[in-house]
Amino acid sequence: MRRADRLFQIVQHLRGGRLVTAADLAQRLEVSERTIYRDMADLQSTGVPIEGEAGVGYIMREGFDLPPLMFTRDEIVALVTGARLARAWGGIAIANAAQEALVKIEAVLPDKERRRIARTQIHAPHFMMPNTVRELFDLLERASDDRKTLAIDYADAEGSPTTRHIRPLALLFWGKVWTLAAWCEMRNDFRTFRIDRMVRVAPTGETFRPERGRMLSDYYRRVEDRRGGSLQDHIE
Repeated sequence: MRRADRLFQIVQHLRGGRLVTAADLAQRLEVSERTIYRDMADLQSTGVPIEGEAGVGYIMREGFDLPPLMFTRDEIVALVTGARLARAWGGIAIANAAQEALVKIEAVLPDKERRRIARTQIHAPHFMMPNTVRELFDLLERASDDRKTLAIDYADAEGSPTTRHIRPLALLFWGKVWTLAAWCEMRNDFRTFRIDRMVRVAPTGETFRPERGRMLSDYYRRVEDRRGGSLQDHIE
C-alpha cells in the first residue's frame, strides 16, 4: 500500500470520534506500530486534528473533512461503470446504494473531474432485472453475509421441483444470470443455483459456521478444477 493511501485509511478509521490504538491500526494496515506512530505525527503536523499519544490511543475531533477526492480519468470511468452496473443488475438495496455513492463521489470531486461522470458513455439498461428478482437478491445477499441457512423450492433446467436446505456462500454474476453458490445439505456438496429459478426462499432461523471443505474458497477451487466447461456445467 502506498503511504498516501495508508494515511487516507488512517483518517477513515479515526472518523466518528472513535478511540483507536496504534496496535489496532497496525494490524488493519499490515504495518508496524512504529510506522503508525510516524504517520500520526505527520498527520498532526499537517493540521489534521488528531489527539492522543503512543500507548494510549488516538481520536480525531469532529468536523474534519478531507480535501476533494482526486481520481484519474480511468478511475472515474471505472467507478461510474461499476455503479451503473450495480444499479442495473443488483438488488434494490445495492442499486440504491450505487446511486447514492455516485452522488457522494460527484459532490466531492473537483469541477473538471465531476464533468467526467456525465461524459462517461458506458451504460446498463435498468429494465432487465425484475423487482421480484431484485428483492430475492437482497435476501440472498443478507443471508450470505449473516451466514443464515435457507430452505428453497427450486426448479432445475427441466422444470423439475426440489426442496433444498442450503448454506448460501456468495452471489455470482455470469452475464444476465445471477447465481447463488451454496453448500447443499441434501447433496452434501456444493451446488450453484440460478436465482431466477428459485420458487420460494425462506430463512430457517439457523446459522452456520465456516467449515473446512464447505467454504467459499473450497467452492472456487472446485470451479477452477472444472474450468473450460460451459455455464450449465456449474449450475444445478
